[in-house]
Amino acid sequence: MNDFAIAINNIPKIVFSHTLDNVEWKTATIANRSLKDTVLDLKQSGKDIFVGSRSLIIQLLKRNLIDEFQLCIYPVVAGTGLPLFENLNNRIIFKLVKTKTFNGGAVILYYEPRYE
Repeated sequence: MNDFAIAINNIPKIVFSHTLDNVEWKTATIANRSLKDTVLDLKQSGKDIFVGSRSLIIQLLKRNLIDEFQLCIYPVVAGTGLPLFENLNNRIIFKLVKTKTFNGGAVILYYEPRYE
């Protein structure tokens, strides 16, 4: 198992589901409140919240609950995929605040959304 997988495995996770009653991943729990209420409480803790689900990202954007995006551009064309910002009706401007470049050519772009 590589370092990334080990790190992800150890991070606490919250699962939002209408169909699951339990999860087998030791570091995951099922949310028992709404997405908005759960995220607002987590933000009060002052800790970073990482969201890896496209669906959750869209829902959080619609609620103006994202403070920063970290978009990783990896130099490979897969040929398929889904658009990240789908079904959004409001305009959001992104301000580039930082970049990080890796030896293999990957770049992380750090953006702060400006909700209008």
